Amino acid sequence: MQDNTGHSFAAYFKRAVSPLMVLSLLRRKKMYGYEISQAINMQTHRKLSIAVLYPVLYRLEEQGYIQIVDTVVENGRARNYYSTTAAGNAYLDETYAEFLDLTEAFQNIVEGDEHER
Repeated sequence: MQDNTGHSFAAYFKRAVSPLMVLSLLRRKKMYGYEISQAINMQTHRKLSIAVLYPVLYRLEEQGYIQIVDTVVENGRARNYYSTTAAGNAYLDETYAEFLDLTEAFQNIVEGDEHER
């Protein structure tokens, strides 16, 4: 369902969690862009994807949360491998904790607080 701006909840959610998905994957191992996209598709069973991944990567790099750790040239094409930085790991930890806290608060509203039962 879309709101009156023409955007769905899913679109807002994807935009909000895209950087977190990228950071989480890159925390585990260095990856290049297409590999990141494929991992997101596979691990979310195609429920989440990032339509335009490179702006997310560039923004995370500008913020100091990821860095290029290796560049490999194959068939005349350069492939940049990214990894998280210490700042990126800290940001992911803080933001994920906040996500869990907000999710619990939202569930309390939707499902009703224990004190109301």
